[in-house]
Amino acid sequence: MCRWAAYLGKPIFLEEVITKPAHSLVIQSQDATKAKTAINADGFGIAWYGERAEPGLYRDIYPAWSDPNLRALAHQVRSGLFLAHVRASTGTATSRNNCHPFTCGEWSFMHNGQIGGFEGFRKKADMAIPDALYAHRKGATDSEVLFLLMLGQGMEDPAAALAASVRQLRGLSKTYGATPHMRLSSAFSDGTSLWAARYSSDEIAPSVFYRWSESRAGWAVVSEPLETSEGGWSELAAGTIARFTQDGVEVMSFEP
Repeated sequence: MCRWAAYLGKPIFLEEVITKPAHSLVIQSQDATKAKTAINADGFGIAWYGERAEPGLYRDIYPAWSDPNLRALAHQVRSGLFLAHVRASTGTATSRNNCHPFTCGEWSFMHNGQIGGFEGFRKKADMAIPDALYAHRKGATDSEVLFLLMLGQGMEDPAAALAASVRQLRGLSKTYGATPHMRLSSAFSDGTSLWAARYSSDEIAPSVFYRWSESRAGWAVVSEPLETSEGGWSELAAGTIARFTQDGVEVMSFEP
């Protein structure tokens, strides 16, 4: 299962989440503690917002700990909103196009989890993507399909768009796939707000934690706390979705 981290707040260097903490995202790529697999070495990616509406995007297929370019970029780039992900494949190939985050226009999206038996209904899932968005289907993952289905719902209500897309893919999994039909922790953004959701069709929902930092004046939203000895982390309950802004956090029910 993948690990991810996101940040919203006063601009900071990316390394303050990705490489510097004692349990940074790069450390989690080698030694995750709240996942079935400790190693997440099937690529990585970062989407960050800056002076333009569309996010910057850097992805590669190397293990995150072995790429000096990632460390150099994280050391120099400062952002007030970014998403970062280290990947453990659930079956699809290790390629740049399969690495998270995914972006389209101003939106960025990343996912940890699985949609059971996806390879058995991948063609049907692809056909559900609206024609106007299908050109953005670059890879082969279930996560990218979920993202494009969300966009196809319209994003006036992002929580509702995610819920409708989860229902659609969970239904395909129940008909043509296998259990677990849906396990999901995800984060996504339009460059202004940061959303995070946690859901599962069984009793095992991937973990999500969040914390407000007074010193950084920002929110960290993560798969695992960035400092193992640091207090103040709240766990997002299964079956909920949270919207983070500069003004605070709103947690709502999420039961597709």
